[in-house]
Amino acid sequence: MNEQTTPPAPPTPAPVVKERASVGKLIKWGVAAVILLVAIGFAVHYWRLSERFVSTDNAYVNANRIEIAAQVSGPVTAIYVQDQQAVTAGSVLFEIDPQPYRLAFDAAEAQLELAYQTTTQDRAAVAAARAQVVQRSAELHNAQSTEKRAMELTAQRLISKQSAETSQTEAQTAAAAVQAAQANLEQAQGALGKAGAQNAAVRAAAAKLAQANLDLKHTRVTAPANGFIANFGLRPGSMVQSGVPIFTLIGDTEYWVDANFKETELRRIQPGQKARVVVDMYRGHEFSGEVQSLSGGSGQAFSLLPAQNATGNWVKVTQRVPVRVRVLNPDAKLPLRIGTTATVTVEAPE
Repeated sequence: MNEQTTPPAPPTPAPVVKERASVGKLIKWGVAAVILLVAIGFAVHYWRLSERFVSTDNAYVNANRIEIAAQVSGPVTAIYVQDQQAVTAGSVLFEIDPQPYRLAFDAAEAQLELAYQTTTQDRAAVAAARAQVVQRSAELHNAQSTEKRAMELTAQRLISKQSAETSQTEAQTAAAAVQAAQANLEQAQGALGKAGAQNAAVRAAAAKLAQANLDLKHTRVTAPANGFIANFGLRPGSMVQSGVPIFTLIGDTEYWVDANFKETELRRIQPGQKARVVVDMYRGHEFSGEVQSLSGGSGQAFSLLPAQNATGNWVKVTQRVPVRVRVLNPDAKLPLRIGTTATVTVEAPE
């Protein structure tokens, strides 16, 4: 009996698998090409931005800081402000005991009155000396007339020669009296000086009175500008010394950022360029800025202990130069604090 064998099944065609593999490779290459193009686009965009903008996060907010110091010394009697309080220009900050300065003012006022009285007396002395000169001049004229008549009568032998000599002596005495009176007049005029308010003694007394009045006014210390009180620790009874800083007033009318750019970036920064300022406290808000000035040296050049590069242990480090960027639109709802950090971006010319 013959056995029948079943023929083997034909193999699965391979072209379908190869076609699927080639499509997968094409998709992978396409995705890779798209990623490469996107990367190139981002790189070109970043390069263009880096050429157009210069940015640094080494920046700190700053404002005008006024050291408040009393102009007279004494104990504090009243305080009208506290730490971190907002003040306006002209508002009273604190008061110093005015009593010693009020007494000094009264004394200076009395001294001025005495100066006027002394001037009046000196004017009277000048008038008296002038009258004496007139009197002595009249006596001299009379004595000279008598001398002349005596000389004529002596020539006619009507009186003795001794009488003529007596008349001559009296005339000489009268002349000396006139000279003495004129000297007294000059002395009185010198003591008087200029008249009225132009008199030296009066002007000196008036200057002392003005200084006493100024010192009395300085017992009330006022704010020189609008701003915020900082570093305040004054208490009633505290002794303050003239010219010694007591606390700080931070002005709120002008803010700027000291941005420390690399020295290699300075060629693209010029005064007047627009800038964007983002303070780290308010990252969601952008302030407008303008470059005001570039420092004349790096921060290291103005440090208390500058580096000694001539010692031999020298490593070249890119220096940073402070650039002052003024904040053009400060917002009272977003108060700026000096010393806080910020990021500054300057738009360089194309």
